Amino acid sequence: MTRIGIILGSTRPGRNGEAVARWVLDNAVQRGDAEYELIDLLDFKLPHLDEAVPPSMGQYAQPHTLEWAAKIRSFDGFVIVTPEYNHSTSGALKNAIDFLFAEWNNKSVGFVSYGSAGGTRAVEHLRLVAGELMMADVRTQVAFSLATDFENYSVFKPAEFHVGPLNMMLDQVVAWSAALAPLRAAQ
Repeated sequence: MTRIGIILGSTRPGRNGEAVARWVLDNAVQRGDAEYELIDLLDFKLPHLDEAVPPSMGQYAQPHTLEWAAKIRSFDGFVIVTPEYNHSTSGALKNAIDFLFAEWNNKSVGFVSYGSAGGTRAVEHLRLVAGELMMADVRTQVAFSLATDFENYSVFKPAEFHVGPLNMMLDQVVAWSAALAPLRAAQ
């Protein structure tokens, strides 16, 4: 079965992203079309990039990098849940992405974002990064506004209409993951 990792892209204390990522997971597992798993960056304790050799060389030396690589390698595609900080994604998420290269290649990725402008600017940056990593980013995005989808900007209360775009995005991620399987097998 296709395996999709849902990456929680914030490590900030009191982060809003945990509730968003759990909402994505809760809705995704009801579908039965793939195996979904939450990947919390807090569980990996990645320091600021500390590998001497560029990730594209695949010569990882640090135990935390090897653990992170094994986790990411085990998935066929991803949903990245990202906050928007200063018109971009979180430093912790960008750092986690930058640790690896081949483990991201030929996999699909969809985005769920949140922020004052729905996190859309963070996703635009991540789409550029995904292209460099040879990931197929899907068109549909779910964007949550801090003003309308969070009570007091901190308690996640998503509008019901977000479920439709989430399912559309998951349809695309699962389909593209399957379509890219021959390329991953040839890697």
